[in-house]
Amino acid sequence: MRWRLVVPVVVVLALIVLLGYSLTRSPDVLPSALIGKAAPAFDLPTIASQRDRITNKDLEGNVTLVNVWASWCVACRAEHALITEISQRTGVPVVGLNYKDTREAALRWLGRYGNPFAVVAFDGSGQVGIDWGVAAVPETFVVDRSGTIRYKVVGAITREEMNDTLIPKLKKLQQES
Repeated sequence: MRWRLVVPVVVVLALIVLLGYSLTRSPDVLPSALIGKAAPAFDLPTIASQRDRITNKDLEGNVTLVNVWASWCVACRAEHALITEISQRTGVPVVGLNYKDTREAALRWLGRYGNPFAVVAFDGSGQVGIDWGVAAVPETFVVDRSGTIRYKVVGAITREEMNDTLIPKLKKLQQES
């Protein structure tokens, strides 16, 4: 008889603790297994760029922002001006990873909204995006001079995140030797 009372009380207390813990976590922050690891290997053709191909080795030597986007992505349009502003304010090159798109649609999109990217890699199959752990577009990665992923933004970058987090991180990494 006593167990009939104890078990429900323990279960309710466990649920309260679990709920309390989940309320302390930010739902828009998804951990990435790639933070602190080398950018996954890739070798992709480019579009709207002066070079024919880009590889993960091309990310080494400079602090780089890798922005995963697609012409069919509404949120990508919303953050586009901020991507341009980040590049202008920091001097950090932005590599666009065009994800699960068509060349024609991507070129039309860049023609309409402008091209803030130093180079645009074309990932029509989405395999490279999968290797990078992309769940949905847009996603943005900060890559240091050694080619290591240091930070990831899931979803569209907001002005607050740009000013409070991204630009300070990029400037700090630029100052490191």
